[in-house]
Amino acid sequence: MHVMNLQARKLELVQLILNTDRPNILEKVSQILKQENETDWWDELPVSVQQDIEAGVKEADRGETIPHEEVAKEVRLKYGI
Repeated sequence: MHVMNLQARKLELVQLILNTDRPNILEKVSQILKQENETDWWDELPVSVQQDIEAGVKEADRGETIPHEEVAKEVRLKYGI
């Protein structure tokens, strides 16, 4: 959306908010905006991905990692690069 269109849209929404006397509408708008600010990318990941990441962090904390140089060497040998 073009910056001017975005600004115009914001002003339009502000005008609509100012013109309403319906508390339920204002509450819904407030909830939408708060939810948008509170959304964390982690919460949007599938649970299985979260679990895999958490397992990987625990492995790394225990020192169960493979140095990058070793992985790169294996890839070069396997793929001839």
